[in-house]
Amino acid sequence: MTWTFTSDLAAYRAAAGPAVAALPVPNTLLLSVADALERRGLHAFGPEAPVFGWWTGPDGAVSGALVCTPPHPLQLGALPGDAVGALAGALTTEPLLAGLAGINARRPDAEALALAWGRPTVVAEEHRLYRLAGLIAPQPAPTGRAQVATEADLPLLAGWLEAFHTEVEIPAGPSEAQVRDRLSYGGFLVWEDGGVPVSLAAFSRPIGSTSRVGPVYTPPGFRGRGYAAGVTHAVSKAAYAAGAAEVVLFTDLANPTSNGVYLRLGYRPVEDRARIVPA
Repeated sequence: MTWTFTSDLAAYRAAAGPAVAALPVPNTLLLSVADALERRGLHAFGPEAPVFGWWTGPDGAVSGALVCTPPHPLQLGALPGDAVGALAGALTTEPLLAGLAGINARRPDAEALALAWGRPTVVAEEHRLYRLAGLIAPQPAPTGRAQVATEADLPLLAGWLEAFHTEVEIPAGPSEAQVRDRLSYGGFLVWEDGGVPVSLAAFSRPIGSTSRVGPVYTPPGFRGRGYAAGVTHAVSKAAYAAGAAEVVLFTDLANPTSNGVYLRLGYRPVEDRARIVPA
């Protein structure tokens, strides 16, 4: 039983790819990050080299994985309990894990790792992972309609995405290259009312049959009119049309409004996650 760590994407995908793809819903972040690194290069998320890891169990089979793209936190997928215990020890001994900005994991795993990290930590965010069990149209339906964003919308998207990341206190927003990549497959939808853009939502390329919705953002002046529900419903349909068999999303547990919207649209809870950071 052991963790293997590397900065070699090809080695990670060869060793851990099948195990990660076998559980596409809880491993949605691992799947999309590895896909982005393969398509856009190892520095797609920042100048530092990414770190990959996989857990080999007592039967010799890989049954869990992780990825870190600094300055973003270490991302853990679905892990067996013994893997979490072994990772707790590696946090203070593995050179590739030195200088972590944080850890994003299922809540029990995050709590266990926080105790073992050897430094004071705080919970920066708590998220809930939802999967779409059956899409339900918003009632009442908001006025307006969804439009697929194009290159002409790039300035609008850049401004709104910057505002979204500032509001949710995420340190690094998407680069222009990331936004253009998502535009290339119709991954941004903008809700317009009377010809005025009022809300946006995005979805990831289907990977391992799963697509993830997010971000969803409505500028403060347009909130409370059902636009977020309308654009989320539309982008969920778009993800299915793009080939996804499973559609998932994350939401901030501190925001009861968005959690209520997603439940009414047919999303159902899968697991809760926490992002822990040094205090």
